[in-house]
Amino acid sequence: MSAVRGTGDQADTLRQMARTAKQNSPTPSGAASLTDQQGIRVISVTSGKGGVGKSNVVANLAMALAAQGKKVLIIDGDLGVGNLDVLLGLSPQYNLNHVLSGEKSLSEIIVEVTPSIKLIPAGSGVQEYTSLGQHEKLKLLDELDMLEEEFDIMIIDTEAGISENVTYFTVAAQEILVVVTPEPTSITDVYALIKLLATRYSEHHFKVLINMARDSEDALEVFRKLANVAGRFLDISLDYLGCVVRDERLIDSVKKQKAVYELYPDSDASNCFSTLARRVIENSRQTRLKGNIQFFFRRYLEGSGGGGV
Repeated sequence: MSAVRGTGDQADTLRQMARTAKQNSPTPSGAASLTDQQGIRVISVTSGKGGVGKSNVVANLAMALAAQGKKVLIIDGDLGVGNLDVLLGLSPQYNLNHVLSGEKSLSEIIVEVTPSIKLIPAGSGVQEYTSLGQHEKLKLLDELDMLEEEFDIMIIDTEAGISENVTYFTVAAQEILVVVTPEPTSITDVYALIKLLATRYSEHHFKVLINMARDSEDALEVFRKLANVAGRFLDISLDYLGCVVRDERLIDSVKKQKAVYELYPDSDASNCFSTLARRVIENSRQTRLKGNIQFFFRRYLEGSGGGGV
């Protein structure tokens, strides 16, 4: 189900031109990007407000994708109060702050969640990197290009809201998945985020996941509300990706610092994540590619005139 905009925008054309130029450009021996090799998909998972279970969605979606044969790289993009490592019961010694400061390389901080899932953890309680500058963005670009691991899908867990880091990671990704709950404030805040991304950054295609829904009908009603208001005021496409129902076992899994998909694989919530993962995989051919893993960062720096967001 989707709310469809009429025609493509100029930004889509420019992105495709840049992608073609990158693919046709000569690449030094040994320096081929991961996307050139494997066609990695970059999905940004974001929300208009905190408390909607976004990080839980990322962790469990990664588990469900891995169960269906995908190799997944998770980036915790909440550089101020990252918590994916905590949700997954991990205690990494190093994080992205050490990369941005030059102390460590990206390959040195990657944590194995499962053999098919790796995590790039974010720091916590460090204000210095809550708004990345051009130097930090270029540092991430260079580090990502040097990764040797091969992945099918990269999932970026952004922080909540509309900060500069949120727009940076979200606009740079190939696909945008917004997480919203049935609460009116969640719907209002995610609409504000979509409006900002559409009007200021020319993003017009969004996938929507309803979290903490009572049931599928409840979720569809939330999507209709969001699609109706967006359709009246914005020239965008909203695609309904599905829902995750409220499940006490998910709450229990958070307390135990485990993904519900791992701890309770037969739970209602886990079944929802399995369905979500299948839809993500099935939608791969419909993805409107903006570029590869290198272009993922470079196009944003170039598009911003080299000065960041």
